[in-house]
Amino acid sequence: MEDSEVVLDEALQLGDEGRWEEMAELLSRHIMSNEDDEDPYLLCWLGVAEREMGNEGAAYDAFKRCIAAQPSDPYVLALAGSGLAAFDDPDAETSLRAAAITAPDNAFTRLQYGAYLAREGMHVEALEHLGAAVALEPEDPIVRGELGIARALAGDLAGASEALEMTLEMAPDDSWTRTILGLIHVERGDIERGAEELLRAAEERPDDGEAQVLTALAAAAAGWDGPAADAIARAEYSAEGVDSTLLDEARERTEEGPDAARELLMTTLGPSALHDRLHQPL
Repeated sequence: MEDSEVVLDEALQLGDEGRWEEMAELLSRHIMSNEDDEDPYLLCWLGVAEREMGNEGAAYDAFKRCIAAQPSDPYVLALAGSGLAAFDDPDAETSLRAAAITAPDNAFTRLQYGAYLAREGMHVEALEHLGAAVALEPEDPIVRGELGIARALAGDLAGASEALEMTLEMAPDDSWTRTILGLIHVERGDIERGAEELLRAAEERPDDGEAQVLTALAAAAAGWDGPAADAIARAEYSAEGVDSTLLDEARERTEEGPDAARELLMTTLGPSALHDRLHQPL
């Protein structure tokens, strides 16, 4: 029987190469052969592999079993806790808090707990943990981006814009964050800056139908008819399609002119999309 550490090393190598199915098969096989002694490290990384493949039920089961095995490693607690948080499991908070308390000088544990608290509406505590994470890893765009999201969720859109702009200086290809920044500019009433960011993000996210519709409305609201029409065309062929009724309405609004596009963007679609994207789990 292979040693668990050897199996874990091999599994992590597969994960580094993006070979998630092979990683999951290797870990599952070893875990099943040791049913009386479940290893929280193996279960945690099995959960990661299953999540990467989109197998949400299997991922949840692995993370739950990992926590049941009572790991003491803060990294495992944080990783499994964040996995449970995606399913609104109450054990997530306990695991993430334990990770942050036992490893307060670890940016990853503070990041995961802070991101969880932000999405749960505990803004003061979230900003404390995320501020600590930024101090520990000031050049990490993920940490900086989560600080921006936490500020936005707390209602500080100016502070959120500042943090997200710094994030994009570090990671200019992060089109997800750029979409959020564009929506924040729109929410603050700066349509042109919002349209600029959304246009750039939409070109990098051709399969994100919602992003295309948002971009079309922002461009039309700014008076940019050509880019608005291009975004509508991309929305029609996006892999992550949008509701046909919404697409038809967005098309009509862009054709009617800036005021009609601005109304739909700022009163309905923009705030809803911003809310949903800010609450996406880390």
